[in-house]
Amino acid sequence: MQEKILIVDDEKSIVDPLTYAFRREGFQVENAFNGKEALEKISVFKPDIMISDIMMPVMNGLDLCRQIDDKDGMGIILLTAKDDIIDRVLGLEFGADDYLTKPFDIRELLARTRSLLRRLKKPSIAEEKKVISFNDLEVILHQRKVMKSGKTIDLTPKEYDLLVLLISNKERIFRRDELLDLVWGIEYIGGTRTVDIHIQRLRKKLGSPHQHIIQTVFGIGYKMSGDVK
Repeated sequence: MQEKILIVDDEKSIVDPLTYAFRREGFQVENAFNGKEALEKISVFKPDIMISDIMMPVMNGLDLCRQIDDKDGMGIILLTAKDDIIDRVLGLEFGADDYLTKPFDIRELLARTRSLLRRLKKPSIAEEKKVISFNDLEVILHQRKVMKSGKTIDLTPKEYDLLVLLISNKERIFRRDELLDLVWGIEYIGGTRTVDIHIQRLRKKLGSPHQHIIQTVFGIGYKMSGDVK
């Protein structure tokens, strides 16, 4: 089945060559020219990856990321013409998985897209049919799904990867820079604040009493409680 790519940019000179390049590589492609239009396309087209510019009229790329309530496994790559790292940091904190600064090589964007698709959709052999349980919390690895009391908890890909890393290594203390390297897997220049933000969001989504299984090791990083089975 063809993977679906949604390209969001207000510049036709960017959209057209990207659409051509991705279709030539066998992807199914749809376009949107602002964040509002992208939201409508997401609900219907259900892309595997959204590639979005940040600076756009009507709704910019950062607001678009914030407006997406349920990514449903969708990966996000942001494009920006700015040298300021603030947009990149905010984008990653709002749920983006990667970014590229304009101008960029289309071959690099294709490579990053394929890499992200592998991370999102291809579980390792060790993960197949494996479930990690903690009381009424279940992490179903081969489906990339987290259940609580029989109900699905909607996590972003990064929140899910962070939870799986911690829950698979109970009582191991991870430094924040280690989590950046292991979960984000990119050269990250925004500092470790994004780790703290994702941990906070993950705890909130897990809810009581499970937010306490992710423990802060002050001055170092985080670990998962050893009570996980």
